[in-house]
Amino acid sequence: MSEWLRGSPGAPALAFGGDVVRVGELAAAVAAAELPPGEGVIGCPAGMPPVELVTTVLAALERGRPVLVGGGPGEAAGLDGRLPEGTALALRTSGSSGGAPTVVARTEASWLASAAPLAEIAGIGASDHVAVTGPLHVSMHLYATLHALWAGASAGDGLRGASVVHATPTKLFRLLDDGLDVRTAVVAGAAMSDSLRNAARARLRLVEYYGAAELSFVAVGRGDGLEPFPGAELELRDAAGGRELWVRSPYLALAAIGDGMLRRDAAGFATVGDLAETAPDGRMHVLGRGDAAITTAGATVLAEHVEAVLTALPGVAAAAVVGEPHELLGERVVAVVELSGFASDGAPGPDAAQRSVIEAARIGLDPAALPRRWYFRAVPRTDSGKVARGAVRAALEARALGVPVAAPHSARSASPAPVPVAPLEGETA
Repeated sequence: MSEWLRGSPGAPALAFGGDVVRVGELAAAVAAAELPPGEGVIGCPAGMPPVELVTTVLAALERGRPVLVGGGPGEAAGLDGRLPEGTALALRTSGSSGGAPTVVARTEASWLASAAPLAEIAGIGASDHVAVTGPLHVSMHLYATLHALWAGASAGDGLRGASVVHATPTKLFRLLDDGLDVRTAVVAGAAMSDSLRNAARARLRLVEYYGAAELSFVAVGRGDGLEPFPGAELELRDAAGGRELWVRSPYLALAAIGDGMLRRDAAGFATVGDLAETAPDGRMHVLGRGDAAITTAGATVLAEHVEAVLTALPGVAAAAVVGEPHELLGERVVAVVELSGFASDGAPGPDAAQRSVIEAARIGLDPAALPRRWYFRAVPRTDSGKVARGAVRAALEARALGVPVAAPHSARSASPAPVPVAPLEGETA
């Protein structure tokens, strides 16, 4: 039986769409799975039913066939001969910057090696039901599902009866607002705001980790900063815009094929360009991707930092921040803000909410980081729940964001709200 299936045969394994599949049933389905003939890469396209996807992935791993998660048979065939020797999992990821899709090639051992440390840190065991809150063709959600099976627990898409939830910060924010009732939340995919972190810690056990599809687990924390994930060796190296985070561990991918950010050195360290800093207590804070840095009036502004400040403000559900070319400044900071909770129970209407956010941002941000153009509308996201800055940049260039809201000054009030426009490409519900 697969190394990932460690539960007792009669125990629940998967519960997606209301159907429960037990460990013995899943093992039998894996053994009986019919894979395409030959030795080529097997495709599991986005949208494949979760149980079918897990069955196919486990069958491919059992039989030593590389499997492309997030791509169909045509894309899988295009990878034949291009994957490094030893590739078991080819994970398709588009990231948040809007670049061409990347395929991350990794061994099965690189994922298995992190299973025991995560189970110990998060306290996940055979009695748990793990709620997975995103599509399984996204690597963090697929890993969460396989990890639950490895721990002898069950995984599914329902929150009822769940003891553990895997989520992005945006998803966790919404779940908490809906009355989430679980013991533990494992959170990754983007930086958490202090307000969300504090709200989560008041209600449940919080485990947040930093990683990337190319690096897997890098650092982990329980709400008070990050420290190296067990088995990971970290270095901060000087780079443009700050200090770049490099890691050496048994969890690294073999390669990134396509427009990827993965870089390696001769000593076995790798990076995807994220910047970080170390606090006086030795714990680390990840600041964001170096390629998301905005150079404005001679200052360097990190988009993730501005987004974190904005999403911590009352009434803000999400925020995306990008740089726009500017003749005098080099770039100017532009914010797209998604509001929530207004005009539903006597709260201030949209215009007042917009002004409130802008005024609060003046207090929380340095002048260089304060957005000079504001748009209030839905924020586009990738499949994994990350802010899709590439979609924002494209809409900004195409002038598809509508009319910006002018920042209010003491001598004048805010301009009228932006005109309604169609959703951006890449927006999700």
